[in-house]
Amino acid sequence: MRRMPAGEPREPRNNRIQRAVVQLILDRGLRSGAPLPTEAELMEGLGVSRNSVREALKALQALDIVEIRHGYGTYVGQASLTPFVDGLTFRTLTRHADDPGALAEILQVREVLEEGLIRRVAATVTEPELDRLETVVTRMETAGQAGRPFPELDREFHELLYVSLGNALVPQLLGAFWTVFRRVTAAHGWTADPAPELTVRRHRDIVTALRARDATGAQGAMTVHFRGIEERAGRGCWGVG
Repeated sequence: MRRMPAGEPREPRNNRIQRAVVQLILDRGLRSGAPLPTEAELMEGLGVSRNSVREALKALQALDIVEIRHGYGTYVGQASLTPFVDGLTFRTLTRHADDPGALAEILQVREVLEEGLIRRVAATVTEPELDRLETVVTRMETAGQAGRPFPELDREFHELLYVSLGNALVPQLLGAFWTVFRRVTAAHGWTADPAPELTVRRHRDIVTALRARDATGAQGAMTVHFRGIEERAGRGCWGVG
């Protein structure tokens, strides 16, 4: 463990302690759930006070980098995207107040991500995966005909859509954007999508293009889909998928 240089201002010093703990995790190759050195060991190894160690660990816990289990010790955390989701939700709500166009920036990022990835999916998706996507669309249709909203099915569709890429970060990022969208629409009290049949058709168009291995068609269907999302968001509706 590298000892901390003395005489630094409080805030930069705590930041450096945080970086030192993160570096320790990396240097030792510690995985999620692995125990960290005790507070006393960190104090000795870094040459800092107990309060400094505790403040640094609390800051890292807020980032889900470490997990403090009172009475048991400190462990490597999951490093999830929860802090990112919380921060982005707060940023969106505070920057735009009651503006129904508040999510435009988030939608743009998600659109670029999905339109780019869908071309790869056209080359990698399997028939069983396409069948599962089609099943989700059918469940959407059934829910819409019964007058039931289907946001969870919408989310399930987009999570399944990129399974063939084998990239674990993709569903996490899409899920993060989806969660922010839902939180913000709920905070504003925006209403449900008034045209579920249109949402269903746009999802089915994506599956149809993928079955044909038509990368350009799939990308075009995704573009149309996002135009619909943006239009609904502009009206204060929550059709987010």
